[in-house]
Amino acid sequence: MSKVLEASRAGALSAPAHRPFRFGRLGAFMERESVFSWLMLTPPMLFLLAFLGYPFIYGVYLSFFHKEVARAASFVGFGNFVKLYNDPIFWQAVRNTIIFTGVATILKASGGLAMALVMNQSFKMKSVTRAALLLPFIVPTVLSTVAWQWILDPGMGLFNRLLVVSGLATTGPSWLGNPTMAMISIIMVNTWRGLPFFGISILAGLQTIPVDLHESATIDGAGTWGRFRYVTLPSLMPVILIVTTFSIVITFFDFQLVYVLTGGGPANSTHLMATYAYSLSMGAGQMGLGSAVALSMVPVLGLLLVALTFFVRKD
Repeated sequence: MSKVLEASRAGALSAPAHRPFRFGRLGAFMERESVFSWLMLTPPMLFLLAFLGYPFIYGVYLSFFHKEVARAASFVGFGNFVKLYNDPIFWQAVRNTIIFTGVATILKASGGLAMALVMNQSFKMKSVTRAALLLPFIVPTVLSTVAWQWILDPGMGLFNRLLVVSGLATTGPSWLGNPTMAMISIIMVNTWRGLPFFGISILAGLQTIPVDLHESATIDGAGTWGRFRYVTLPSLMPVILIVTTFSIVITFFDFQLVYVLTGGGPANSTHLMATYAYSLSMGAGQMGLGSAVALSMVPVLGLLLVALTFFVRKD
């Protein structure tokens, strides 16, 4: 063996083995599963604390102070809540919020279930129809609400024109000028906007039900109603519960639709707790009182969710 070959083999044997690049003790520390998990969780937690936690804590702080815009705050304890207890508009807003949330959620759940059952069948232009159902979700809330303002206009609105042209009425009702009709109108628009959420979610649940269950029920003599009552509906209950819970939370805190459509009027008849809190804080400049209204929404919503959970478990 030549001297050159022996030297090259000796050099190769003495060369250090390849090792992956490490940061030493810091790298080993960060590779721990618990440390890595906290590193991943820390940015979203900081984001939530900054943009959700801080406004919530500041709102709780303001609710115990008499605070007007551009003036120093003075501590009043539960004074704002006592004032709200004696405020008839606040109780009207609470009643409106419960009616608005309850009726709109029932309409969206029943309509969404019917929509999903129809969309689960085979028919022509099924894909186009599904895409069209998502339009209320795609259009921005403010834009669609402005369009509904035109549709519900007492003079030039589409609904009243159809009533007059068809001969059903000589003049249409004032959809947004009458307290009862205004409440019906905001419930109708909210239902129109939230119906696709229920329909698409329940449709996804329908498609996970095994066909064998329906075939077994048919063999046992179950008809269309029997298969729906004892197979389809029980299988969909988990999906319906989750979608209903989300819908209650979203509807309960709804602000844009009502504020743009009626602004809480006429005569405070469509004020929800969210719009009344905004009206007190930004309209009247009473930041402390408005914060107290907003904070009052939390226990009311909590009671609604507990009642819903108790009802479903009992069922």
